[in-house]
Amino acid sequence: MCRNITTLRGLEPAATPEEIEAAARQYVRKVTGVQTLSDATREPFEAAVAEITEITERLLSALPARRQPPPTVPPLRRPEVQARIAAKAAKTQAS
Repeated sequence: MCRNITTLRGLEPAATPEEIEAAARQYVRKVTGVQTLSDATREPFEAAVAEITEITERLLSALPARRQPPPTVPPLRRPEVQARIAAKAAKTQAS
């Protein structure tokens, strides 16, 4: 469930806003147990994602550089994930 929560500090190039937001979204999903948003959960869920994204960006910019890169590559940088995202976008546009 938390595959997007990977080490973002020390990536080259640096973590993108999309990678930081994906990690925040997975964190909020994990701690709330909310997998599918409803009218009752959408607003507080998205507010939490936005706050955690902002806090994570500040934290990453305040920390010193890492001596070694992280051992894993964030999912949004993996070719198979990029292919899934592109296929989903193409399917959505075709609908």
